[in-house]
Amino acid sequence: MKRFLTFIHQPVHIAPLAIFRILFGAMMFFSILRFAAKGWIYDLYVKPQFFFAYPGFEWLKPLGASGMYFVFAALALSFLMVMLGLFYRVSSVAAFLLFTYVELLDRSNYLNHYYFISIVSFLLCFLPAHRFFSLDVKRKPSLKITHIPFWMTAAIKLQLGMVYFFAGVAKINYDWLFNAMPLQLWLPPRQDMPLIGFLFKYTGVAYFFSWFGCIYDLTIPFFLCFRKTRPWAYFFVIVFHVLTGMLFYIGMFPYIMIVSTLVFFGEEFHLKVISFFGGNQLSNNKINALPTLKMTLLPVFLSIFFFIQILLPFRYILYPGKLFWHEEGYRFSWRVMLMEKGGYAVFKLKDKDSGRKWEVKNYDFLTPVQEKMMSTQPDMLLQFAHFLEAKYHKEGIRNLEIKVECYVTLNGSSSQLLIDPEVDLTQIEEGLGSRKWVLPFRENE
Repeated sequence: MKRFLTFIHQPVHIAPLAIFRILFGAMMFFSILRFAAKGWIYDLYVKPQFFFAYPGFEWLKPLGASGMYFVFAALALSFLMVMLGLFYRVSSVAAFLLFTYVELLDRSNYLNHYYFISIVSFLLCFLPAHRFFSLDVKRKPSLKITHIPFWMTAAIKLQLGMVYFFAGVAKINYDWLFNAMPLQLWLPPRQDMPLIGFLFKYTGVAYFFSWFGCIYDLTIPFFLCFRKTRPWAYFFVIVFHVLTGMLFYIGMFPYIMIVSTLVFFGEEFHLKVISFFGGNQLSNNKINALPTLKMTLLPVFLSIFFFIQILLPFRYILYPGKLFWHEEGYRFSWRVMLMEKGGYAVFKLKDKDSGRKWEVKNYDFLTPVQEKMMSTQPDMLLQFAHFLEAKYHKEGIRNLEIKVECYVTLNGSSSQLLIDPEVDLTQIEEGLGSRKWVLPFRENE
């Protein structure tokens, strides 16, 4: 233990952390601008009449058109200031809180890489990434240090490594490895892709991509850790993310991962980058410039944080049945692009007092994106049913029964009922227990 503590507290240069701050802040700043330019602020946070809140965060509400545009402007400014290292403590906390607030508003917008951005933004709140090559150092030179404990850069590396590794663990399933699903469905339509598109008509290519993707995710963090294998590993990082970005239109995530992974390179590389841009590397301040309390408590806090991060991807073990079907324990577990799922849902309502029956037009209340995401996810179907119950209760219907007929296809299977169509969803509350009202997935149909 003594050797371990000595190892994680050994001084290393701060340059990799400073460069990570700059690149991550820059990518996020331009991502927010891109998000606004595409009109997604209005489409996702202004236009919807109803938002699928996360359990425990129902109190978070959108702020209307003016408020949401202000939030995104403040978010872009915060990430710009993180990039520049200007008033870093305030800007890093603001970036984390604003981004996480936006993502908690509607679970139909959940993406693994949004979760990744929230976590990294959270980590940056506690790390002294502004104390080298930053505007904060320009305005207050006494902030400048050149060395930090090893665990500070290791925390970022560990988080990146966990994203890759757990994505690889998630690929160790029958559909991905032995049926090449969903790549058998996704690749053939991309035969128009230049140079290699003609290959996508062959089933063997889908199998190759499936196995390569699994092996890549499981091993790449380790290859990035060693000097001799790092250049080749980073070459594959570039190839992998550029290819997935071209194939699947997944936004800025591939490029965020490409620049973030540079943190694995040694201090010599990052110092050369800083020197190229005219950064001054000279300083006598070292590790003892950091508060002693922070040096003691932060490693303990981060150890607990990462322990929780390790447990979360495996919570699905607590639930019976097919994970991709019932999706209990699916979110926040780095399960990246592992399934092709589609469906439709018809909500059937009955006023028990009058006997009147009718069906709801989902698009009267939901955007196309919300309706698409809801139609395959049991927790969102339940939440929408409770929204309908509350809505009609306000209109004077006090005794309402709501059932849903929801057919879903998973990885090329035939359409199957997802929810028991005889269950009154108004009588069910969302909780941590197994969803017995979700029908089991029938294999080979």
